[in-house]
Amino acid sequence: MQNNAIGIFDSGIGGLTVAHALKEKLPKESILYFGDTKHLPYGEKSDDAIQNFSLNISKFLLEKKCKAIVIACNSASSVAFQKVKELSGNIPVFNVIDPVINKISENNKKCKIGVIGTKATIQSGIYKRKILEKSPRYSVTSLATPLLAPMIEEGFINEEISKTIIHNYLSSSKLKGIEKLILACTHYPLIQNEIKFFYNNNIDVIDSVNIVSQSIYDELKNSKLLNNISNPKYRFYVSNFTKSFENSARFFFQENLKLEEVNI
Repeated sequence: MQNNAIGIFDSGIGGLTVAHALKEKLPKESILYFGDTKHLPYGEKSDDAIQNFSLNISKFLLEKKCKAIVIACNSASSVAFQKVKELSGNIPVFNVIDPVINKISENNKKCKIGVIGTKATIQSGIYKRKILEKSPRYSVTSLATPLLAPMIEEGFINEEISKTIIHNYLSSSKLKGIEKLILACTHYPLIQNEIKFFYNNNIDVIDSVNIVSQSIYDELKNSKLLNNISNPKYRFYVSNFTKSFENSARFFFQENLKLEEVNI
C-alpha cells in the first residue's frame, strides 16, 4: 500500500504546480495525475457539477489503487472535499485549503488578508469562514478573479494581456489595504511574480503549493505511508487530450511524458 502512487487531480494545468512540488518534496513517490481538461475551468461550474466530476475522478484514482488523493483544485476543495472523503473510506484525502489556513493561523496578530480565486471558491466563502474560526483578529476580504485561470491555461503569462488583467483585478477597492494575499487557485503560482511586481513586493503573497506539499509529507510520514522504494513512476491522464497540456506536463516534470485519454 505505502508504495502505491499518490493520486492528484485538477481541471487543468494548475494542479501540476502541486504535483511538481510533491515531486520535489517526495522524490521517491509515484504520482498519478488526472487533468479534467474536458470540463475546465471548474470555477465556472455549479457545485453539483464540480462534485460529480470530483467523485468520478476519485473513483478512477481508487481503481488505480492510489494510496492517497490530493484535490489540487481550490474550487473542488471548496465544495467536494467531504464527499470525496466519504467515498474514499480509509484512503487519506488532502485538499489545498486547510494547510494554508493552518499555516497563516500560526500568527494571530491583527492583519487584513485578501483572497483571490475562482467564482466557485470565492462564492463558497470557505476561506473567510475558516480563517476567522481560527484567527478572529484577522479581517478577510475576497475577490473572484475568473479570467486568471483560463488566461493561464492559454499560456498568457508575463505578457501585456496578463499584466493588464492582473492590474485590473488587483486594483479593486476590495483589496485596498491588504497585508497578505492568498492565491486561492493552484493556477496562480504561475503568475505570482507578476502579482508580486504589482505590489512592489510590499505584501506577503501566500502561495499554497509548498505549504500543501509539506503538509502532505508530514501526514504521510505520520501515517507510515511514505514510499520506501526509490523507483518513482509518473502517469498522466486527461479527460480530453490537448497538446498544450502535454507540453505543460513535460515542462513541469522535465521528462518525455505521454498523456492517456480516459473517458470517465
